[in-house]
Amino acid sequence: MTTPGRTERLVLPGVLTAEQAAFTVAGILATQREDGAIPWFRGHHLDPWDHTEAAMALDAAGEHERAEAAYDWLARHQNPDGSWYAAYADGDAEAPTDRGRETNFCAYIAVGVWHHFLSTGDEAFVDRMWPAVSAAISYVLELQQPGGEIGWKREDDGTPVNDALLTGSSSIYQALRCALALAEQREEPQPDWELAVGRLGHAIRSHPERFLDKSRYSMDWYYPILGGAVRGEAARKRIDASWDSFVVPDLGVRCVLPNPWVTGGESAELALALWAMGESERAVQILKWIQHLRAEDGMYWTGYVFDDDAIWPRELTSWTAGSLLLAVAAVGGDEATTSVFGGEQLPTGLDPDCCR
Repeated sequence: MTTPGRTERLVLPGVLTAEQAAFTVAGILATQREDGAIPWFRGHHLDPWDHTEAAMALDAAGEHERAEAAYDWLARHQNPDGSWYAAYADGDAEAPTDRGRETNFCAYIAVGVWHHFLSTGDEAFVDRMWPAVSAAISYVLELQQPGGEIGWKREDDGTPVNDALLTGSSSIYQALRCALALAEQREEPQPDWELAVGRLGHAIRSHPERFLDKSRYSMDWYYPILGGAVRGEAARKRIDASWDSFVVPDLGVRCVLPNPWVTGGESAELALALWAMGESERAVQILKWIQHLRAEDGMYWTGYVFDDDAIWPRELTSWTAGSLLLAVAAVGGDEATTSVFGGEQLPTGLDPDCCR
């Protein structure tokens, strides 16, 4: 089990003690299979995005070998086209339960691999993972649309779904910048990726009409900030415009309007977005509020229906715990986590007007 001494970097007064953080990390480790896969919880499915989020939390806690095992699982089970399926039963690579191949799920490996490198300095790991990252980014960019946005997915038969999701494209924006950082580390310039991230950032910032309207969902509210495409005064205006709609004082963040349901993952991600835009006090406030979702074993319930005073669904998910740990790591100044989510040192891509 992870010891409190290894989780001192995850101490945040009013949120986590070292011992509490150690219990949470131990809960994620208990969920991870021996082959490295990290499902939502044992017996439920794995999706590649949440698997990576949990692995990043393990790195933030100093569990580098187990995080590396998670990335090795992705490399071993990548599809020939560079993708992964959207869901695997209990993390069993031979048992996909959703054969759609979602672009934001596939791109996120770049974020995790860059975070692991910053956490460990392991250049051999980067070299080993580069083919998987490069193939994943190539798969994703095949679905970039003329306006810069990224199509949602391919169906199992290869049919592209070109409709774009703002949350997914915002996550891909962060992933492309991390992929470019990895390319710079390997001294392998990727000018096409630079142009792609520039076009994508422009679409996110300036063309909301290019994305499906999912404005009822809190992720579409904060993800352009969390992914790094929106910063400064634009970020502050965006947060303030919908704060009263999505934030429930003392409880957390609604997942979707108008449902009386706050969720731990969205709340922790909003805290990360707030920290990234320089609002650390509000970030810590959100993290304190969602401690009512903490279970005795150190894991976190997915959500709470406050009209009914009910925990729902009755599941303790590895990605909810992982997002909480990453938010705490960022607020606490963990260098790898702040670099990935702060984004100041990540490549920004080429101006989309430069090559017209």
